[in-house]
Amino acid sequence: MDTKPILLLSSELAGNKLTNEDCDCDCACAVSSGLISGIAPLSNTLISLPNLNFQKIDDEYFVVFNPESNVDISVVNPSTRHTLNSFKVSRTIKTGDDIDLITKMIKSGLLKADDDLIENSERNTLQVLSAWLHLTDRCNLRCSYCYLPHVREDMSSETGRASIDAVFRSAQLNGFKQIKLKYAGGESLLRFPLILELHSHAEKLAHEHGISLEEVVLSNGTLLTEEMAKTLKTLSIRLMVSMDGMGHYHDSQRPYAGGRGSFKDVSDAVDLALSVGLIPNISVTVSGRTAEGLPDIMEWILERELPFSLNFYRENDLSTSQQDLQLDEQKIINGMKAAFKVIENNLPRRGFLGGIIDRANLSAPHTHTCGVGENYLVFDQNGQVAKCQMHIRKPLTNIHAADPLALIRADQIGIQNLPVIEKEGCKDCEWKHWCTGGCPLATHRATGRYDVKSPNCNIYKALYPEALRLEGLRLLKYSSSLETF
Repeated sequence: MDTKPILLLSSELAGNKLTNEDCDCDCACAVSSGLISGIAPLSNTLISLPNLNFQKIDDEYFVVFNPESNVDISVVNPSTRHTLNSFKVSRTIKTGDDIDLITKMIKSGLLKADDDLIENSERNTLQVLSAWLHLTDRCNLRCSYCYLPHVREDMSSETGRASIDAVFRSAQLNGFKQIKLKYAGGESLLRFPLILELHSHAEKLAHEHGISLEEVVLSNGTLLTEEMAKTLKTLSIRLMVSMDGMGHYHDSQRPYAGGRGSFKDVSDAVDLALSVGLIPNISVTVSGRTAEGLPDIMEWILERELPFSLNFYRENDLSTSQQDLQLDEQKIINGMKAAFKVIENNLPRRGFLGGIIDRANLSAPHTHTCGVGENYLVFDQNGQVAKCQMHIRKPLTNIHAADPLALIRADQIGIQNLPVIEKEGCKDCEWKHWCTGGCPLATHRATGRYDVKSPNCNIYKALYPEALRLEGLRLLKYSSSLETF
């Protein structure tokens, strides 16, 4: 057993910079609110040990994080843990202390320095304004859990351009430096020419206003052609493809309108995208119907080194009669743990904490589950603006508003995406800054309240330690060398 102190940080893993495709989701993604700190000289700094969470990896290493300000995921050995424990009683630096190690511990949130001596410490401000553009209500699939009635309505070119204009207006008025556009539906690839037109318009506005632009197409994949894939690659537009399992598991949830399974066409589309250098993000909807098939689809994803997200089924008015979709706690936990075992045996170099467990983003701390009511706009095919795509039929404003985001933020009647500290059952939970209480819409549907913990709380708590252990194993595997001090 190595007696030298070892401290490995997730953020410092070579090649582990969290990329945009790692953060893609088919929803309003979580808002990071981590601490950014510059450390003052430590000679007279009072330092204490916060209430850390340790998860054992093996006989030598532990994965550890600070539940209150989880700035980073860390792996430590017993020697480093001994150094941490020396600060159980608050004290200043003394002769013989390793200043470099202690400074790194403070920056990663493992130690707490006197607040008066922390320079430039502040919560991250919102930087990205995300917008869902509902290009069409039409779709060639009939997914079991879809919340849309699939009327034959398309977004016009004029409405699409006006929607993007509205996004940029709100971005400027509210100080956003980056815009993320999600081209969605229905099936978005039914409107591929419109995607290209809107991309061109958005790029022009981004250049004029000095705002960074990222774009992603959300698709079922069945209509993807080689030309489309090459075009998306050339234009740096990302692709997210929904795939819920291998073979019959996928087909049981995502058949064509006529009932035929879509798995082969979707899997062929993913391989087609890869053949031209376009790396799709795989969105997996986990339900009681497909939980047992998670290990196989995870193996398929990891073989292709793809980014992915595992999202739990959310009941809606159109799916409520299909009882086998419901999230039976033990069935979901067993299926997810079996998938985790596949990950452990095939640890990817790419980070996975942004999408490994439903709406929790374990890669960074946040106070809200998603961007609903904060930094998210949903434009339907007629130019109406809603808070969430699952409430797309309940708009609050439209493309003509001077600042649609201001009206979305001011709403007190629709979905209320409360900060986790205001949710009953969450305030004292060690996972609160990662989980943040789950999807507010799912919680309200199950309880009639927004200010309580998720109905999936027990599932989350059973899985979070396992996910962190996987990250610890990944750090140990891919760190170019165990950094010693």
